[in-house]
Amino acid sequence: MAQQIIIKGTPVVGANEVLVADSNSKIPAVDGSAITTIAGGNIASGTIPTARLDTGTTANKLVVLGGSGLPAVDGSLLTGIVSHTTSASDPTVSTNPSGGVGTEWINTTSGKQFICTDATAGANVWKCSGGGATGNIAPYNFGGAQYGYCSGGVLNGAWTAHQDAIQKYSYTSDGNSTDVANLLTVCGGCTGGSSQTHAYVHGGRSAPSQPSGINVLQKHAFAAGSDATDVGDLATNAVHHSHAENKSAWDYGFRQGGNPWTNTIEKYSFTADGGSTDHGDMHTGTSGIAAGASSQTHGYAAGGYRVPYINNIQKFAFASNVTGTDVGDLTRLGAYAAGASSNTYGYHKVAGNAVSDINKWAFASDGNATNVGTNSPSTNRSGNSGTSSLSHGYDAGGYDSATNVVNSIEKWSFTTDGNATDVGNLALASGEGAGCAEV
Repeated sequence: MAQQIIIKGTPVVGANEVLVADSNSKIPAVDGSAITTIAGGNIASGTIPTARLDTGTTANKLVVLGGSGLPAVDGSLLTGIVSHTTSASDPTVSTNPSGGVGTEWINTTSGKQFICTDATAGANVWKCSGGGATGNIAPYNFGGAQYGYCSGGVLNGAWTAHQDAIQKYSYTSDGNSTDVANLLTVCGGCTGGSSQTHAYVHGGRSAPSQPSGINVLQKHAFAAGSDATDVGDLATNAVHHSHAENKSAWDYGFRQGGNPWTNTIEKYSFTADGGSTDHGDMHTGTSGIAAGASSQTHGYAAGGYRVPYINNIQKFAFASNVTGTDVGDLTRLGAYAAGASSNTYGYHKVAGNAVSDINKWAFASDGNATNVGTNSPSTNRSGNSGTSSLSHGYDAGGYDSATNVVNSIEKWSFTTDGNATDVGNLALASGEGAGCAEV
């Protein structure tokens, strides 16, 4: 028998009654639990049972939060996620973070935090936030990135007059030097080293009546362009000596040898002002400015003067107070030379007595030097001060006779063997000045 249907003119919700739209053209509230096959996109509100949702962790599925968090899903396309690595040790230059530049690393032992600023494979740079520059993790670089300096020097080849000018020249563009400040005292036959913030100049002669030199140890700041100040005394007087720097730790500078044929090695601190202390002995004492060079672990002195000139390449360890060793020979006898260092080679550059050459020797294995180039054709000099940029060796000034000093600045490439080129002039011509490099 057919069901009776009652039609009313007002909205109702009773059984067996026709639904009538209300004044807003909407169906009144009714129980829709028995309704099926409604498209999900047409549901404006309410709760849909999870069992009716298309869930999962594959494409086009809804991911449902479980009792212990999200299930395992591939988040490789997510962006803007900030995370960090925790470790009991510091990162290294070969850590190669998958997150690239900006990766954060926290040392849970020391509490130091590092941020990766260069993610070059095998040569990462990690800046230590709050730890200072000494906490940074970076590939070893001996050379400077900004400027080379030639400080002090003699004003004639007979060494009867000396000067106190601090001159600097650019590593980023060829050109002349500028006079930026003055040393504490005039000196010639002095030498120097470089910390991260200061240039150090030590020893030398301030008058012809000082054949064994003076013991002054002075420094000047790179950033300020201010005059040098006295920071202590060398343990012994020194002139015509060579130098080395431990730039893998940025802790000490070293002086080697000096007139008359001294074999002393002394060190002075880059982190606290004070005098030098004995560090050991060279294999062979030298005078006549042996070319100084530095690897990550050793200091070198190449050539020098010991009646007559010698061609020894000597090295000593930064870490231990021991006697140095003779590890090879230059291709020639040579003194009053400019020294320079790349990350892998030491260099000896000199021109005089009708001979001009650039020698290099490898730090990785002991052995003899090879001749890789000559001076610029326009110069023939010795007593030139050497410095090192990241890509080139530089030498400045020197003298070409007993009465004449020269003002030329030359450079030669560390990456391609070849001759030096003249790239500028010193503002004040001088010889036997102290070479330093600004990082």
